[in-house]
Amino acid sequence: MHVPLSRRELLLRSANGFGAAALAALLADDTRAADARAPGADPMAPKKPHFAPKAKSVIFLFMDGGPSQIDTFDPKPALEKYHGKPFPGKTEPTQFNNVGNTLASPWKFKKYGQCGLPVSDLFPHVGACADDLAVIRSVVANFSEHTNANYFWHSGSGLQGRPSFGSWVTYGLGSECRDLPGFVVLGSGMIPPGGADCFGNGFLPASYQGSVFKHGPHPVADIAPPTESAKTQKAKRDLLRKLDAGTKEKYGDADPLDAAIANYELAFRMQTAVPDLTDLSKETTETQKLYGIDDKKTEVFGRQCLLARRLVQRGVRFVELLCQNLGHDRWDQHANLKKGHEDNARAVDKPIGGLLTDLKRLGLLNETLVIWGGEFGRTPMAQGTDGRDHNPFGFSMWMAGGGTKGGAVVGATDDFGYHAVQDKVQVHDLHATALHLLGFDHKKLTYRFGGRDMRLTDVHGELIEKVL
Repeated sequence: MHVPLSRRELLLRSANGFGAAALAALLADDTRAADARAPGADPMAPKKPHFAPKAKSVIFLFMDGGPSQIDTFDPKPALEKYHGKPFPGKTEPTQFNNVGNTLASPWKFKKYGQCGLPVSDLFPHVGACADDLAVIRSVVANFSEHTNANYFWHSGSGLQGRPSFGSWVTYGLGSECRDLPGFVVLGSGMIPPGGADCFGNGFLPASYQGSVFKHGPHPVADIAPPTESAKTQKAKRDLLRKLDAGTKEKYGDADPLDAAIANYELAFRMQTAVPDLTDLSKETTETQKLYGIDDKKTEVFGRQCLLARRLVQRGVRFVELLCQNLGHDRWDQHANLKKGHEDNARAVDKPIGGLLTDLKRLGLLNETLVIWGGEFGRTPMAQGTDGRDHNPFGFSMWMAGGGTKGGAVVGATDDFGYHAVQDKVQVHDLHATALHLLGFDHKKLTYRFGGRDMRLTDVHGELIEKVL
């Protein structure tokens, strides 16, 4: 019986083995910058950063769709003067090129905290944490379409297939938790445009990809232990180990195989860890109310925020939270701005305020970097009569904890909140700053791929000194 050759065996036997020699050189080149791929190494073992970190983990509150900066954290009184009139400035091409008149914010702004940070009526609970926020009002993005903008924010590239921010963090730091993935995405019912590739590992080893936990009583499929006896289950695991060891002995180390083996072991440990993680009955009634879990309007995101706190407590490095389905298109209000933004803000405001308050009272905020924002902002002129189009030219995000300067405001947009005009911040700068707070020089956190050392910030990125 003829047995087909594997690619590795074919290279070994062809042309006196020169193919195998070339393959070995390429594989050595790929692993030169990645100690985690060394044979026998645990890819998720805790690693030391380049210097002493301020933060140990990241919670990213992704406001999918693009919240309006001029309706949340960047008040613009000049819009009142021109409300309902043709926009007085030059307009950029927009997603739908349906430009209406100037649209003032439907919400009032109030100053919060000792720092006097102005926050709109949409976010009273977040506003109460103003002295812990570093608001960046001058963020710009390279893309005005959701899918490319999502890839850009998550991976530093507008193209599909690059490693995500969370993957780079876990690649650099490993994980302090042995029973849960190092990079967890908490889904609330919707996946952003761009799909799961927003959380993909790209060319990094497969162990660093994001693991999506669904909302509901069963966040991970097939997590319940099988009904068979523990003895039978152990025998199956032992057989898998034996078969995997034989395959590795024949073909050598290979990332997909190593990742599969690691996943088998992690899946076994998660049978106990996930139910314990998601059992919120162990939290006090006071804590559950703090996150809004007792209210149907805030229960979904409140649960995700509390799970995020429980994940970083257990040593998970990167947790991303996604918006829930409220019957309309996320924060993407091309029409019905008032109702859409109010629905979205109501669902997340109290849970986020609860998260910041809880992290602080538990002493975790100092070592947890919290980031809030979407892939771009919204225009100061209306789309139609009651919506706002995409605006990548100047929008707001904020950071809290993890070594950031609370009560700070960085950068500014013009009088209409349209273009960043002071201390312009690129997405690459946000990534560089976050990595710095985690103890990394973003120029040195690299992975050898395609013949060069790749990094999250590519050839860009400067520290945002004013938030440190």
